[in-house]
Amino acid sequence: MIGPYEIHGHAIVSGDERIADSQARMPRVLRFPADQTQFNAAMDRARVVVLGRVGHLNHPDERRTRLVVSSAPAGLERRAEAWWWNPAGVGVLEALTAAAPGGGLVVVAGGKRVFDQFLDLGYDEFHLARAPHVTLPGGVACFSECDRGKTADEVLRGRGMIAGPAEVLDPANEVTLTIFRAPR
Repeated sequence: MIGPYEIHGHAIVSGDERIADSQARMPRVLRFPADQTQFNAAMDRARVVVLGRVGHLNHPDERRTRLVVSSAPAGLERRAEAWWWNPAGVGVLEALTAAAPGGGLVVVAGGKRVFDQFLDLGYDEFHLARAPHVTLPGGVACFSECDRGKTADEVLRGRGMIAGPAEVLDPANEVTLTIFRAPR
């Protein structure tokens, strides 16, 4: 928890620990209906969705409150389509309070820099879907530590998170979902 906010990360990773291709885009081969359904349901429950600038620009969504992590604003800036936040200028609690007053569920949707930032701040849960038969050579890793040979699972466990049982989302493609939880 960060103040009155519960922080949930959501990612689907390829077999080589990537969340996007070499152009920093989520390719069609990493999209599976069952994963998209659970991800969209989580975003529908969220008070605010936190994501990076590239993800925001590639996947516009005016239905949900967004907090876009970017070095462009000096601190926190309200734009027509989203709140824009530079963590170097404004703390996370101040940014969340502006975007979603009163607390609630925060869904962290990536990319790598955003996942890393909240890894340091602390997730309450991280929903990690895995598509083991997809590879994205030269793509964007889920966490920076994945670029140094760790799996996303190892990174989360290294932060003390506890993995629940894997749920099969797509049997034909062996796509699974594991929810990691912070110890209580």
